[in-house]
Amino acid sequence: MLNQTSVTEFLLLGVTDIQVLQPVLFVVFLAIYIVNVAGNGAILMVVISDSRLHSPMYFFLGNLSCLDICYSTVTLPKMLENFLSTHKIISFLGCISQLHFFHFLGSTETMLLAVMGFDRFVAICKPLRYTLIMNHQVCTQMAVTVWIIGFSHALLHSIMTSRLNFCGSNHIHHFFCDVKPLLELACGNTDLNEWLLHSVTGTIAMGSFSLTLLSYFYIIIYLFFKTHSCSMLHKAPSTCASHFLVVVLF
Repeated sequence: MLNQTSVTEFLLLGVTDIQVLQPVLFVVFLAIYIVNVAGNGAILMVVISDSRLHSPMYFFLGNLSCLDICYSTVTLPKMLENFLSTHKIISFLGCISQLHFFHFLGSTETMLLAVMGFDRFVAICKPLRYTLIMNHQVCTQMAVTVWIIGFSHALLHSIMTSRLNFCGSNHIHHFFCDVKPLLELACGNTDLNEWLLHSVTGTIAMGSFSLTLLSYFYIIIYLFFKTHSCSMLHKAPSTCASHFLVVVLF
């Protein structure tokens, strides 16, 4: 599969070519990475160790924390290395691997956020049936499903990209390997790759976001038109606000 290319490595041009900014950016992104790993690692440890948090909401939160740690680890360590190096090289196999895990973890996180939105919908709109609907088996199946779909989606992109011919420049105008910058360097027809990028990736992104919005739409309808509980009206925003903020930022 990899023999069809004459390029054996790529040069990542990075965030900026201004040398004086490289150490500053290194410190900034290192701090961001440490905070991200430490914060999500702490959440993951607490969720695992505290039996009182073994509920659907915290089960999915643990999955999300794990994804966040892995997602940032795919790109940031290499970017930090390049800030302090004059040879910003990544091998062809390393580039395809980075591309694969970036799309794998990114698409999985997108779908997991939609699942978490559905979980909040059931918890607020169907509280009496919540434990029946969102039992351990269902939660596990939902989590495994989004991980499998995410892996399959990324595998499709990595295989299709690795089969392209790269016979010209190997300079990637980005700080990590992604499908779009690689397609710009490919020799030959990339129409199928671009179609897959826009259709499959777009479907996962917009589909997940639409399902999340739909869940919150029904939650709002339920709270304002169907419930007469003041405690529920006060509890719902605190339950959903953090998740919705993550969705918007992501």
